[in-house]
Amino acid sequence: MKDNFGLLATLDRLFAGDRNSVLSLKEFLEGFEGRSYAFAVLAINVANIIPSGIPWLSTITGVPMLYILAQYFAGHPVPSLPLTIGKRGLPRGKLQDFLGRARRFIRWLENTVHVRHEWWVTGLPRRVLLLAWTLNILILALPIPFDNLFPAWAILFFCFALIEDDGVMAMLGWVMTAITACWTVFLLMVGHAAISAAISTLRTSMFD
Repeated sequence: MKDNFGLLATLDRLFAGDRNSVLSLKEFLEGFEGRSYAFAVLAINVANIIPSGIPWLSTITGVPMLYILAQYFAGHPVPSLPLTIGKRGLPRGKLQDFLGRARRFIRWLENTVHVRHEWWVTGLPRRVLLLAWTLNILILALPIPFDNLFPAWAILFFCFALIEDDGVMAMLGWVMTAITACWTVFLLMVGHAAISAAISTLRTSMFD
């Protein structure tokens, strides 16, 4: 079994240094190396896991996630950001203060999400998982009303699974993917029925 990914140790390493120096977003992603894609998608997706009612939020966040995935499948080692975005960052002092407050939560997260049942995230199951991950992000990005919460949670669990090689998180991701598929089909059927009824009503009113 592999060792758990040391999130807290990685953040300690990245945030260390002169408090007045700036850690850019590009440097932050590069620091996570092979896990940078899952972390980037996870960070963008967080806004969707709690219903907020913000119009077009899932599309606004979903499109950048698709852009990141395109780079992943193209074989780039880490996400490549536009220069104007990649050079932005925060002073390490603020990041160190944040880490001090979040340390207990991060330790809890490390204990909750960890390496187990690795066969769910290796070989063929991993490739299928990546496909499902992509489809959930695509569904999230589509402007389908009331269809962002379930795929957002599926994406979240899949990100955890990829970061930590956690088969339990992969299982939860698949459960949410199944719920997403059923809910999306239901919404599309309801939408089709509503459009058909509206067209029928319009035709009736035109010929009366």
